[in-house]
Amino acid sequence: MRSAEAEALYTAGITARRGAFEPEWADRLREDIEDLFDEARAREGGAVGRGPNRYYVEIHPERLRGFVDLVTHPWVRSVAEAVLGPDYQVVEAGFDVPLPGAVNQPWHRDFPAPDETTRGGRLTSLAFNVTAVDTTEEMGPFEIAPGTQWEDGAAFDHGMFPPKSDYPRLESLAERKLPQRGDVSARSALTLHRGTANRSDTARPVLVLGFVASGADTSRNDLVVSRAYYEALPEDVRAHLGCRVVDELEPLVQKHTIEGLVMGDA
Repeated sequence: MRSAEAEALYTAGITARRGAFEPEWADRLREDIEDLFDEARAREGGAVGRGPNRYYVEIHPERLRGFVDLVTHPWVRSVAEAVLGPDYQVVEAGFDVPLPGAVNQPWHRDFPAPDETTRGGRLTSLAFNVTAVDTTEEMGPFEIAPGTQWEDGAAFDHGMFPPKSDYPRLESLAERKLPQRGDVSARSALTLHRGTANRSDTARPVLVLGFVASGADTSRNDLVVSRAYYEALPEDVRAHLGCRVVDELEPLVQKHTIEGLVMGDA
């Protein structure tokens, strides 16, 4: 029998744990994200556009003070094990920042659906999201169309972007999420979703961690940690970290360009 969280991911495509952390933990996360965002925008290729006034930045896990707290949280571990199996791997760490003036994104999934999902009915990846602010309606909340993780995407541009003729259907399904500091959510990256227009004067930074099942395609990912950090991690964290270990970290050049998101929803 599936857990309630696994059932939610297999049906709606999203689940959440309210108050997984104290708000003060999320405040430290925001401080780290703001510092990393400033660094990323100061160098060529440090941040990638996901639409007007919207950015994604992939990061080194050790630059987050709360990384180990998050990947060892009992709820996060239980969801990952229930959906992805006991040998799941953490393969991506990054954050989205919709700034004031960000517009509606096109409806999309994060990558084309693999055969294991479209033919085998199995989810092989999850995205865990952690807001760094208390989200309001004006800040461009995340919208998701429950159940769409099972659509094969054959008619989607690049297997990711449904035609605009599908938008009325997706908007009729859409659920708008307003997470608060300390909340953690998990979703299938295949469930169609979008960021909405940020009409506030405040950025809405969100941490994203990518988890995959053992044997899943990780060609899009390249998580990197330093040897000193890796060796200092608890063994049960190292066992679930799908990463490269290097002697010295170098600034990351972003690889996750998604051309269809650059202009937003025209």
